[in-house]
Amino acid sequence: MDCIFCKLIAGELPGHKVYENDKAMAFLDILPISPGHTIIVPKNHVADVENLNDDELCAMAIAIKKIGKAVMEGLGVKGYSVFLDNKDAANQHVPHVHFHLVPRKEGDNLARWPQTGYSDGEAEEALAKIIEKLQ
Repeated sequence: MDCIFCKLIAGELPGHKVYENDKAMAFLDILPISPGHTIIVPKNHVADVENLNDDELCAMAIAIKKIGKAVMEGLGVKGYSVFLDNKDAANQHVPHVHFHLVPRKEGDNLARWPQTGYSDGEAEEALAKIIEKLQ
């Protein structure tokens, strides 16, 4: 098993476990953006979110909700960001699907990614392509 997250789940590597349920586990990130930065993973090795089954995704969402509340109350922060880098193009560094829960303080200087608008017709074109694949 080469996956670092699988090794953490199996107890083969030390880690700071935050939470565990029957389908998901959470542990502190070893390279945190801020103190309390937590990684939430499915216990089964799944490379990307599209291959998660619904029970695994729900278990991860429940973990995020519980940990988020505990982070705010325990660390005294006013909020947190949750994000997922899915696949190489999105900078997913570990090929085991995982959400990041990052505690946030006002004025922490963590910027959002750049946002732009749509050119004429671009939104409608993207929308049509997405809806076609949802059906």
